[in-house]
Amino acid sequence: MVQEIGTAADRAYATLRTAIIDGELAPGSSLAEVDQAQRLGMSRTPVREAFARLTDDGLATELGPRTLVVSTIDADDVTALFDLRRALDEQASRLAARRATPEQREQLRTLAERFGNVTTSSLADDDAGRHGYYALVTEFDATIDQALGRSPHLAAAIGRVRTHLARVRRLAHDDDARLVASASEHGAIAAAIADGDAERAAHATHLHLHNALTSIHAHLKGSTP
Repeated sequence: MVQEIGTAADRAYATLRTAIIDGELAPGSSLAEVDQAQRLGMSRTPVREAFARLTDDGLATELGPRTLVVSTIDADDVTALFDLRRALDEQASRLAARRATPEQREQLRTLAERFGNVTTSSLADDDAGRHGYYALVTEFDATIDQALGRSPHLAAAIGRVRTHLARVRRLAHDDDARLVASASEHGAIAAAIADGDAERAAHATHLHLHNALTSIHAHLKGSTP
């Protein structure tokens, strides 16, 4: 017997969530049950359930009865997200450096090498959305999450913040030069965790987040009319 993958509500949620994170549904866009149900080819009930989950995630905002829009993000929101991210990610790096299994350390060493191979030329071979690069970052994040097996609440909190930061990356229009620098920073974090150096891992994470926030603010400022 083949197990069905997800409910209609799960599929609606996943599709809409991806559309919001990728910017297909821009901040402030109206989310209407009828329109989205037609677009997704399903009834309004699973779409309504998906809307509730998106609202709980902070990706959608109710402006009034039956009025739902994609949540906006401004410079203050970005700063607040990074304040939280610093506290969570730096601690996660410390714990991962202490707890990672030999297999996970080897995975992180391999990831550090792969990040080291990211260049403007390799990025040019990726698609316009740089999905190959972000898949590598997702693999890195997943390996750290696995090393945090004894801290599921920390991993869950980090996952929620990542959702919003993925949106911010798209809104800030990442450039390839920044992605190459970011890859080097990720590689330094991966190598420190692989070596079991908790404080070096936390410091590398702090540096990466500082540089990321500076870059995002610069892009958001530059896109302001």
